[in-house]
Amino acid sequence: MTELPLIGEAVAVAAEPRLAGARIGVVTFPGTLDDRDAARAVRLAGGTAVPLWHADTALADVDAVVIPGGFSYGDYLRAGAIARFAPLMSKIIDAANSDAKLPVLGICNGFQILTESHLLPGSMIKNDHLKFMCRDQVLRVENSNTAWTLDYEAGQEITVPLKNQDGQYIADEKVLDALEAEGRVVFRYVGFNPNGSRRDIAGISNAAGNVVGLMPHPEHAVEIGFGPESLDGIGGSDTDGLGFFTSVLNKIVGGAK
Repeated sequence: MTELPLIGEAVAVAAEPRLAGARIGVVTFPGTLDDRDAARAVRLAGGTAVPLWHADTALADVDAVVIPGGFSYGDYLRAGAIARFAPLMSKIIDAANSDAKLPVLGICNGFQILTESHLLPGSMIKNDHLKFMCRDQVLRVENSNTAWTLDYEAGQEITVPLKNQDGQYIADEKVLDALEAEGRVVFRYVGFNPNGSRRDIAGISNAAGNVVGLMPHPEHAVEIGFGPESLDGIGGSDTDGLGFFTSVLNKIVGGAK
């Protein structure tokens, strides 16, 4: 795959050689839409984006994986249901559950795939209003201790784009209570619940904190002038999503930020 040039490269995070050594795999399924956006976000954060194909049988020595948004396999059966059985997913599941605890981020359709893979509990169903929703969305960071949120502060409010049709997160009350008690609700919708998700949940993690899934799209809020602005004085700047990618890079590389 030929790399596209970075437009607006000057606004990227200052290049640090130590971060460039971190390899972040970005998975593409048939129907994936946001793989290049996710790869661009990795590069803007200072890391090396590694393209991964759904039929691959190895993870190419990556240090973390992003499963981006889109409509994998056309969302036939239900969102993420077929992608869960892709050859590469078995490798991702094993690596995420291993002692090494590979960091995995699922965005939108990627979140759906993570629930179908049982890397995260619960399920995603159609929005309660039964319509596709596209808007800038304010989120509150509830847990800043995961591999993907270390560069945020608990309670911080950020604004990132959201676009989904099957974005309603559901789980039974026992699972929801456990997520709350264990601090595994990572993001919550603020001001408006765009899809009817239980308890305004926008994103969750596994128990170890290396696997995170969320419905909104941080990869679309990584560059000055090309992301959402604050909404009604709530949230931050149009680079609010960049912290996902700098967080995992800093965790992989270690040392001072």
